[in-house]
Amino acid sequence: QVQLVESGGGLVQAGGSLRLSCAASGNRFSGYAMGWYRQAPGNQRELVASITSSGRTSYADSVQGRFTISRDNARNTLYLQMNSLKPEDTAVYFCNAARSYPPSSYWGRGTQVTVSS
Repeated sequence: QVQLVESGGGLVQAGGSLRLSCAASGNRFSGYAMGWYRQAPGNQRELVASITSSGRTSYADSVQGRFTISRDNARNTLYLQMNSLKPEDTAVYFCNAARSYPPSSYWGRGTQVTVSS
């Protein structure tokens, strides 16, 4: 069982930056793949960025070059550095922890990011 709590969201002007954090409680945090997802009202939830246990990262095309995902296993924390923000980035951002075997997946409650233009 893993509990995830996101923080760091807020209102920012286009071109600005935000740093999201996801604090994880529970054991074996380092063994989970972690990801950031986002969802705007009426839209599907989409994967923004992911990071494996070994630190390999992957990004959605829409955020490539602007966002950076990282993790600090010693602090049980996941981060998303968001630069050059656009109004299209406005959404609720969710933290996710998952592993394939045994299969398991956990979600945070989300944090709102609003980018004004």
